[in-house]
Amino acid sequence: MEQETKAPVIDWKANYDVVVLGFGGAGATAARFAADNGTKVLIADVAPYSHEGGNTRYSAQLLGTGTDYDKLKEYYLGLTRPMDLPEDMVETYVRGMCNMREYVKKYLGVEPVSFINDFSKIPKEYRVGVTQEYPELKGHETYDYTLVHNGWFDAALWKLLRQKVLDRKDKIDVWYEARATHLIQDPVSKVIKGVQIEKLGQKINVLARRGVILTTGGFENNKEMIQNYLAASKLAPLGTIYNKGDGISMAQEVGAKMWHMYNYESLGLLHGLSFDTPEGERSKLVLSWPELNHGSVFMVADDGKRYFNEAGPNRHGHIFDHGIWRVPRSHEKPYIIFDQKQYETIEAGQILYDKFNEKLIKADTLEELAEKTGVDANGLKEQVEMFNRFVENGHDDQFGRDIKSMAKFSNEGPFYATKMAYNVLNTQGGPERNTKAEILDVNNKPIPHLYGAGELGGINANQYQGGGNLAECLIFGKIAGEQAANVTDEVTDEASDKYNGINELADGDRVKDIKLDKDQYLGESNAGIGGKLVVRVTYDNGIKNVEIVQNHESEDVGKRALKVIPERIVKENTPDVDAVSGASATSRAISEAVRKALKNVKE
Repeated sequence: MEQETKAPVIDWKANYDVVVLGFGGAGATAARFAADNGTKVLIADVAPYSHEGGNTRYSAQLLGTGTDYDKLKEYYLGLTRPMDLPEDMVETYVRGMCNMREYVKKYLGVEPVSFINDFSKIPKEYRVGVTQEYPELKGHETYDYTLVHNGWFDAALWKLLRQKVLDRKDKIDVWYEARATHLIQDPVSKVIKGVQIEKLGQKINVLARRGVILTTGGFENNKEMIQNYLAASKLAPLGTIYNKGDGISMAQEVGAKMWHMYNYESLGLLHGLSFDTPEGERSKLVLSWPELNHGSVFMVADDGKRYFNEAGPNRHGHIFDHGIWRVPRSHEKPYIIFDQKQYETIEAGQILYDKFNEKLIKADTLEELAEKTGVDANGLKEQVEMFNRFVENGHDDQFGRDIKSMAKFSNEGPFYATKMAYNVLNTQGGPERNTKAEILDVNNKPIPHLYGAGELGGINANQYQGGGNLAECLIFGKIAGEQAANVTDEVTDEASDKYNGINELADGDRVKDIKLDKDQYLGESNAGIGGKLVVRVTYDNGIKNVEIVQNHESEDVGKRALKVIPERIVKENTPDVDAVSGASATSRAISEAVRKALKNVKE
């Protein structure tokens, strides 16, 4: 006689109706809609306070939008081809994008901005080309972006989503530096009952009476997964450094079915490349630098040869490969190669990377340059000869680069190289979900009380169209939050509430506690990349000191602005100083906050 399996008794230390793992765009959305449907919600995020937001925080803030359902569906089927997607998932996704403007107005409380029709940051003649990445596919003409204001790359969407969570602080608790490690599953019913979270040096079992929502993003910062799933030795992240694949590991542990594990997106100059970046750091996004793909300059790999059209269109890192656009295989030694004349052209223009000259490799001959870079010397010499021959003949026989963008290399040195890195915006693989945002098991059955949204197990596959991931965060985040909130078969385990009521998002905003001495004044700004930034200005017949007393800015370039801009303001005795390159939003926020503090001086 078989012995009956009994569920182990769990020592629950906290209990909520819904637990959302990950505090990016999808997590914020899921939590907000779960709370609006009458539940008590916990958001747990592995990032520290002020570094939450996932990739949504660092994105261009563009939401994929359609103006015609049938045409947009045809476009998305074309993007995915020859891969297959469940038709009902495509329909749910496309319908959501066609309703995106109404969504932004109704749920985010702002007037939506059309990128093609209204965006003033880019000349109108370029907007369509920037927006519709695959004009050869049918239905592309219906695609547009929606923004939440007339600006981009400024975290405006993320700050709105974050504020919606803060507005519901009586219903949503937020834990930082809280790493979810295991889903707790009933061994018989397979219901997900809760999650184990590592925080404060402890393993805290959190009961989720109605469900757990996985919105932990991808595995951009997990080297083992990068090598196993993407066949790359390493990739330099453009977004958050906290996406380490935890959601994938937890989902696998409870028997979830995976999809799109091979799929990822990149961005930047020369089709998804950044300047070489140490592991563990975010790479700097440079969207365009004409002097690096126009002139006596080209890109090589380990064999010293080119492998794509350097002046071709940038489609989120995809390059044309025998009829389809793919993210290229990564190489160990990707280098930009150029001659002295091109170096002088680069120096005469705008230097978009502050360590460009510091990392530059210079050699008197091509053989010496090959030795210093480690690329094949014969291949490099042959490539220069071929390149020059193409210029003479008026046609690039290798990759069809526009001959107007090419110039002959000098026969004499010096020659230069700068090492590049393959970057990653986000991975899209993970547990497959259905139209109710339920995560499926290997038999295509929903795992009870487990949901997913965002880039983790995202719907996008193959040829990626910009704006799709953020749209997915809002569309499936809303579905996941509402579905989890309306579960009727609640888990009824007895649980402690020892760790309930911790809200580190709300607790982090403590402007009222900042002390002011004589001649000191506070100023605030919400123009930064992460939300409210507060300065304390000491003023006595001039600006004597500027202190950043609260901020949510990025940990890399933004961090530099936090140091440099206050020093400039004090030195020049004015808030109107030059921004730090690559940190314009943070720089602008500091200057605005100081101006408001000075207004308090006058008042």
